[in-house]
Parts: sequence; C-alpha cells; structure tokens
Amino acid sequence: MTFPCYPKYKASGFLWLGDVPEHWTLKRLGHYFEERRERASDTEFEPLSVTKNGIVPRLESAAKTQDGDNRKKVLAGDFVINSRSDRKGSSGLSPLDGSVSLICTVLIPAGLHGPYIHHLFRSELFQEEYYRWGKGIVADLWSTNFSDMKNIVLGVPSEEEQTQIARVLDHETARIDALIEEQQRLIELLKEKRQAVISHAVTKGLDPTVSMKESGVEWLGEVPAHWVVGPLRWYATIQGGIAKGKDYEGRETVSLPYLRVANVQNGFVDLTEVKEISVLESEVERYSLRSGDVLMNEGGDNDKLGRGTVWQGQIEPCLHQNHVFAIRPNDLLSAEWLTAFTQCDQARSYFFLSSKQSTNLASISASNVMSLALPIPSVAEQKEILSVLNEGRVAHEELVNLATSTVEFLQERRSALISAAVTGKIDVRGWQPPASEPTPELVEEAV
Repeated sequence: MTFPCYPKYKASGFLWLGDVPEHWTLKRLGHYFEERRERASDTEFEPLSVTKNGIVPRLESAAKTQDGDNRKKVLAGDFVINSRSDRKGSSGLSPLDGSVSLICTVLIPAGLHGPYIHHLFRSELFQEEYYRWGKGIVADLWSTNFSDMKNIVLGVPSEEEQTQIARVLDHETARIDALIEEQQRLIELLKEKRQAVISHAVTKGLDPTVSMKESGVEWLGEVPAHWVVGPLRWYATIQGGIAKGKDYEGRETVSLPYLRVANVQNGFVDLTEVKEISVLESEVERYSLRSGDVLMNEGGDNDKLGRGTVWQGQIEPCLHQNHVFAIRPNDLLSAEWLTAFTQCDQARSYFFLSSKQSTNLASISASNVMSLALPIPSVAEQKEILSVLNEGRVAHEELVNLATSTVEFLQERRSALISAAVTGKIDVRGWQPPASEPTPELVEEAV
C-alpha cells in the first residue's frame, strides 16, 4: 500500500525529524512526559522484561539479581525504554503493572496517545536520536538519562491524527508481521525437511529396495544389509586441543591462531574472529590441525554439542582449543561422511544421551565420541550419497536464502513505514481499514 505526502511541510531544524507537516507542533519531549522514579519490589510488582518485542512478563532467560527490592515501578500505560545503547530497540508501552531494572527509564505520558507513542519511540529514527543523547565512558556502550532525553524535540500531530497513525501502523505492521511469520515458518520447515533427508540418507542409503538388517544399536535401528556398523574408533583417531591459560612463565613461546567453539559452526568454520594463543614450539605439532580433520565441539549448549565440519586448512598453521576435537579419519571413512552423519538426528540423540548435563550446558568425552556407532558403506557409496546430498543442499540453500531475503525486505519495509508515518513523511489521514479486517477500535464500537 502506498500513501500520499502531506500538502505542506515546514523545516523542523532537526536532522532526525527532517521536514514535518506544516500543522504539526514542535515541542520538547519533556513537555509531554514525566519520569516515574518510584522504587518497587518484585514481590509486590511483577518483574517485567523490556524486550525488542515490547514489555512482557520477565523472561526465563533474563538475568536475575538478588536486589529484587530495588527496581523501578511501572504502571500500565507507561512507556519503558532500556537506556543502555547495547539494548537498542528494547522498549514499549507497558500493558501491565510491574517493575523493571533500574537501567530502564519509565515515562508517564500526558497529552499523547499511547499507541502512537509506542510506534514513535520504537521507530529506528527515534532510537538513533535517543541514544545519540547518551553519555558513557566506553566508546560503544553508554546510557541516556531522562535529563537529556527530555530535550529531544518531537513533531506532534493532533490527538485525532495520532490515533489514526496508530491505527494504520497497528493494522499494517500486523499484516507485515504475519507475512514475516509465514516466511520464518517456511524456513523452519525447509530446515526440518533437510534434516530428515540427511538422517535418512546416512542411515538408510539411497536405494529404497535394498535389503536391510538390524544394526544392533537401538538408537540407530536398521541399516542396509551390506553396510558395516562399528564404533568411530575403528575408523579414526581423535586429537585433543590445547587448554587456555597454561603457565609458560620464563619459557620461550610462539603465538599462533587457534579455533574455539565459537569458530566451529554446523557445516562451516567461522573465521570472522580468530584469536591467538601462546604455546611452546615443541607443542605446535601436537595441537596443529590438518586439512581433512573433522572438527567437533566437545561442549556448550545442546545446539553446539557435537557440532562440526571439515577443516580445509584455511589457516596454516592453526591450533585448536581443548573444547574442540580434531577427528582424523582413515582411508575407509570420508571426512564429509562423518560430518554428515554427526548432523543426523540419530547421532544428535547419541551425543545428548552420552553427554554430561549441567544447567543449560553439556559436554561429551573423547571416549564417548569415539564410541559413536557409525554405519559405513563403501567409500564409493559414501561419495555417491554425499554427491546427492550436496545437490540437495544447494537447492535447499537457495530456497532458505530466498525466504530469508523476503524476511529482511519485509522487516525493512516495516521499519520504513513506521518511521515515515511518525515523522509525517506520509499522510495516512484518509486511510480506512478493509471491510473484512476491522481494527480493534471498530470492533469495540460495533459491540
């Protein structure tokens, strides 16, 4: 949907606002808001989380402190914004009474329509202006206080027009959000289908008519009758990595790049940030990676556990930390086959069941990794199956990339629409909701 511009504009004198409709009022934020500074306890006022999706009951993943009595009080209708620059976009109009962290700023609106504020203050243009007023001792981390925030100049239409802008944005963003959710569901379905294809191919093969046999491993089930099933230690050796923080005081060392868990992703090595570690010259060979090694994460959360890929020798020499295993296959096992198998559902289940669980973290020993039951076809059949999987991977990635690009486009469209509406670059006064999609206000009026 496209919208016209307003008939006449005037210069606001502020970069973030630009030209605004001639009839809009220019006033400082402090004219419309007071800061709520009342302290509250999370035992009396429900703890809330200030997220990029708005204000919600405290998330399970949120950091919890022992200072629950020292929080800020929030009442429904207040606008709450996280003042730290590393939480940019975390804000919203609260639908709930509750309490938030002291790092947040709680605003009491006076004379502005709540839903309009919600869109205005969450727009990218306002967020950038808000954090521009911040102060701090770290170049990329600072906070914005209300004493500074209140000096930001707003372009404000009439309350009737605020209400109309909010109605339009509520409707249009809900429509865009539904399209985004649809694409995100498609991405998840594509990933699930890809995972199922890999799991079937590396445990059942490509020929649906082939004779099957029991593998003798409960979690693996049946495999093609001509395949061999044996522990990984029959087909590979494993190399542990170097521990960080070893004491080499007074001894001559060399500094070399090394891979950490963060570098070893599912199917690729992320070399965006490769750190270096000091080691003795005599230890370099012991901890060096070789092209063709299968990298595997020893621990982390359950998504990282057993995650891995084939090392192609992108950096020479390169070491690896002790939380990353380097598995070195022999001539009977393709490195790519091992990597594909460790991605399948059956292997993921084995890693989980064989790991030590601690809170949200897990780790698996080298011994348990090498005890992984591995179904092995001939090297020629391994290559054939991998070739088919690779062709499917290319098609899968194209579809995922297309859906991902669509999500990014819709998100950009959503952001641009909000910014244009709340700064008066588009005139939405003549908009009416489709008859089949009445806004909540119209539904309430009809009732």
